[in-house]
Amino acid sequence: MKKMLALALAAVMAVAPAASVFAEDMKVAMITDYGDITDQSFNQTTYEAAKAFCEENGVDFTYYKPEGDSTADRVAMVDKAVADGYDVLIMPGYAFGGAIVETSVMYPDVKFVALDVAAGDILGAALGDQYDYNPDNWDVTEYYNSDNVYCAVYQEELCGYMAGVAAVKLGYTKLGFLGGMAVPAVMRYGYGFVQGADDAAKEIGADVEINYAYGNQFYGDADITAAMDTWYQGGTEIVFACGGGIYTSAAEAAEKTDGKVIGVDVDQKGIIDGAYGDGMTVTSAMKGLAATVNVLLAAIKDDAWSDYAGKIETLGLVSGDDPELNFVQIPMETTQWGDGFTQDDYKALVADMFNGTITVSNDISAEEPAAETATVNFQGNLK
Repeated sequence: MKKMLALALAAVMAVAPAASVFAEDMKVAMITDYGDITDQSFNQTTYEAAKAFCEENGVDFTYYKPEGDSTADRVAMVDKAVADGYDVLIMPGYAFGGAIVETSVMYPDVKFVALDVAAGDILGAALGDQYDYNPDNWDVTEYYNSDNVYCAVYQEELCGYMAGVAAVKLGYTKLGFLGGMAVPAVMRYGYGFVQGADDAAKEIGADVEINYAYGNQFYGDADITAAMDTWYQGGTEIVFACGGGIYTSAAEAAEKTDGKVIGVDVDQKGIIDGAYGDGMTVTSAMKGLAATVNVLLAAIKDDAWSDYAGKIETLGLVSGDDPELNFVQIPMETTQWGDGFTQDDYKALVADMFNGTITVSNDISAEEPAAETATVNFQGNLK
């Protein structure tokens, strides 16, 4: 496979665009996955961070949205971006695994920054049914041109855990988790959330119940809102809505019962409270998408791409003293702190997670999350 990759690289060298002579001449394009830049979540945060960096540094920037949700559609946008002269491409989302397999070889002089794309996403796209879902059994570098790709994945289970602890210690005992699709990043959020709620329930002696389901899509609709109506009207107090625009269904149902929600990826208080009522968003489980974009674009601009190229990095806690420095966190300013869970309690929790006193499993091999004290009502896909 490596020989084939080398031959493919040689074959496309003649038609690939020339490498930039100076890093400051870079042109940056973001390609959305199946969402768009107004999703108030993954795509929008990535877009806004890249746009702000480029404007501040005088770098040409644009974005492309694929016409459909397939690898072919995403590859077409890569082709268009390269044809338009863009040589730094930012790709947010696991769905870009297949596009990376194809285009990293086609365009060896383009720099690809892939967010939430893990080795398993690349291997799954390259191997198809041959993939055994264990990336440790494979040398992923044999299946794409790793020399011009940087991948970042996040320890979503950690900020999911923080949100679960916060919810229970703030007095909520009837919880819900509404995931978009049962893909690794969403599952890590959910399984971490259950672990945090379970540990908090055990610590304070609370009787906690958790409804757990996936919408099987990354947007809300009438059917999912109806399911959320059933949850909230049946006693659910707060739902962790995890997956692009699916939060709309949770928020629409919560509004009818004065229920609460937990946001995801970014601090969603502004958009959710703004649309559905002040005080609805208790906290958000966030990951450092903007920070990652800024670090990588700065490195490329400063001609330090070689420090990152070829890496698939897992980003999580980097500080036990300052939670806001971490790539996974809940918001200090907008979380609805209370006597049961204060900012100081949160800082102590992060310190214990950083030093290993508290450990959170990232194992998502089981079909559903397990709990020792809390009761989990697993409902699978709602659609």
